[in-house]
Amino acid sequence: MDYYSSQISKLIEELSSLPGIGSKSAQRLAFHILNMPIEHVEKLSSTIVEARKNVTYCKTCCTLTDHEQCPICRNEGRDHKTIMVVEDTRDLAAYEKTNKYDGVYHVLHGAISPMLGIGPGDIKLKELMQRLQEEVNEVIIATNSSLEGETTAMYISKLIKPTGIKVSRIASGVPVGGDLEYIDEMTLLRALEGRVEL
Repeated sequence: MDYYSSQISKLIEELSSLPGIGSKSAQRLAFHILNMPIEHVEKLSSTIVEARKNVTYCKTCCTLTDHEQCPICRNEGRDHKTIMVVEDTRDLAAYEKTNKYDGVYHVLHGAISPMLGIGPGDIKLKELMQRLQEEVNEVIIATNSSLEGETTAMYISKLIKPTGIKVSRIASGVPVGGDLEYIDEMTLLRALEGRVEL
């Protein structure tokens, strides 16, 4: 039995197809949209359409941008000889929020996952290797600490090492505020191996 008219049901169905949006959240969003002034709804929908039409990959680092190059790659004040490799644009944003990294990035848009059928050719590795033809001093691999992230890090490391470019991996370990007794053994081992002198 349908509780809502077909238009409302269709809106809820479309919203629930978005990642992280369940049926309850989709209902809340749908009714919020239906109660918004029509001008706001039109602005929202046109913004979504414009973003989808105009956002593309940066020709240098492959992050998402609405220009040929993203603001980071265009910034001459950054260290273009240090490249941090991340899995997606959200990871890039997380590092930028620290205000401590002044190099540039390369966004893979995924990680190698044989279980999911994602191989090296399915992520932006070829573009990374092309960038290494220029003068690069260090590649920092900042993929996730998941099995896929580790696999990707090892693969990239094996590709780059023969070029003589320094390859490093971000440290991983105990999170700030974490109690040691609740942290798994692998994380504790990583924290021990990645220790630094005080």
